[in-house]
Amino acid sequence: MVTVAFNSADDLARTLPGLAAELAPGDEVIIVDNGSSDDLAGVTAAALPEARIIAMNGNAGYTAAVNRGAAMARGDLLVVLNPDAMPEPGFGEAIRGPLGDGSGWVAWMALVVCHEGGRRLINSYGNPLHFTGFSWAGGHGLAAESAGESRPVPTVSGACLAIPRTVWERTGGFSDDFFLYQEDTDLSVRLRLAGGQIGLLTEAVVDHDYDFGRRSQKYLWLERNRWAMILRNYPTPLLLLVAPALLITEIALLGVAARGGWLDAKLKANRDLLLWMPRLLGERRRIQASRDISTAAFAATLTPDLDSDFFPGFVRSAPMRLLLRGYWGLVRSLLRA
Repeated sequence: MVTVAFNSADDLARTLPGLAAELAPGDEVIIVDNGSSDDLAGVTAAALPEARIIAMNGNAGYTAAVNRGAAMARGDLLVVLNPDAMPEPGFGEAIRGPLGDGSGWVAWMALVVCHEGGRRLINSYGNPLHFTGFSWAGGHGLAAESAGESRPVPTVSGACLAIPRTVWERTGGFSDDFFLYQEDTDLSVRLRLAGGQIGLLTEAVVDHDYDFGRRSQKYLWLERNRWAMILRNYPTPLLLLVAPALLITEIALLGVAARGGWLDAKLKANRDLLLWMPRLLGERRRIQASRDISTAAFAATLTPDLDSDFFPGFVRSAPMRLLLRGYWGLVRSLLRA
């Protein structure tokens, strides 16, 4: 199990005791420290003294830290866990299940729950992916008991991601350049492009102390990495067909960012993307060369609906939904032709 700490001692004081109760003999816990200034060592020693702390000597980013921890792991199954995602009883046995149950999944996520106003709610039961690259916590706000059975999902949430170590190594793990956000979407898409299936395991549950947050820096990473995910992964026929929608979305987002006070972050995201472009194109060539499914099959995993409360009301309106569904229906029919 790998988790990343960045001044996360308070979160880990809650998470580590729950994790400790779910460990089996031989399990290893690796905590990668991204330059914390809190009492990470003291909290770890008190709650889970057998855990290893690996220092990154500064904040190298979430993705680089996970990759570092994964490179030092020796188990057959790699579990990436947010420091604020506490395993609930039964997690340990359940999360190992797909490794040998014949499901064929190449990666899977735990059911992620949260608590709001005294209610136990779903934080994510699999993240939808819109054809314009937006992804969000699926099922957020629904009652936890409505999660249903384990099933395939479009993309997995990185709050608790499980993947066989051999698959992780073959896929290349996270991209260090993503730093933070959208890395779970990017990995999920690459696994799907390679012909793999990913899933939600509702028997394994983590309690996520979730806070969406709206810092300007967060929007920078979200926007830069959304575009990076698209450019790295979308097959060329799909990229060409959704280009008009991407252009319109980009223009609209500039207005939304200006009204929301994060226009500077949006412009910096675009600047960073341009600087990243030469490497992105090289990464794209490698990813597309290993693609093992058709463009139409990949498009079938995407959605035209922006049906999360995280989006403004006008994009969730009935007219906009009809427009997006009509456009996406046309794209998919052209891909099948």
